[in-house]
Amino acid sequence: MTLVATQPTRTITIGVDTHSLVHHAAAVDQDGRLLGDQRFPADPCGYRQLLDWSAGFGIINVFGIECTGSYGAGLTRYLLAAGIDVVEVNHSHIQVRNRVGKTDAVDAEAAARKVLSGECSAPAKDTTGTVEAIRNLHLVRD
Repeated sequence: MTLVATQPTRTITIGVDTHSLVHHAAAVDQDGRLLGDQRFPADPCGYRQLLDWSAGFGIINVFGIECTGSYGAGLTRYLLAAGIDVVEVNHSHIQVRNRVGKTDAVDAEAAARKVLSGECSAPAKDTTGTVEAIRNLHLVRD
């Protein structure tokens, strides 16, 4: 009889701090350990790099993304099309900023931890439907 050692399955949560030109992502495992963080271009090539980087840590549980209706809309659409769950994350708490400062890496990690803790669980905004089309018409008109 041969025993096969299996690696425990590690699920990860990715937090993303979004900006117009770059997104900063942080990966935490199911126990809350920070696995890494990195910046990626805010374009389709960068989205692919981010997804590949994330998958290198384990099984992706969910992405927590700030501003899924604006700066994070493209990344959100990309991930949803790839079958990845995406959660809307509101901006970081003032207490976190006062304690550890305000950087993209800190914000990305905070986003991942908010999702992991269950504090943020709302699905990402759908930016492909009728409501989004009407919103865009209002923006153009204004």
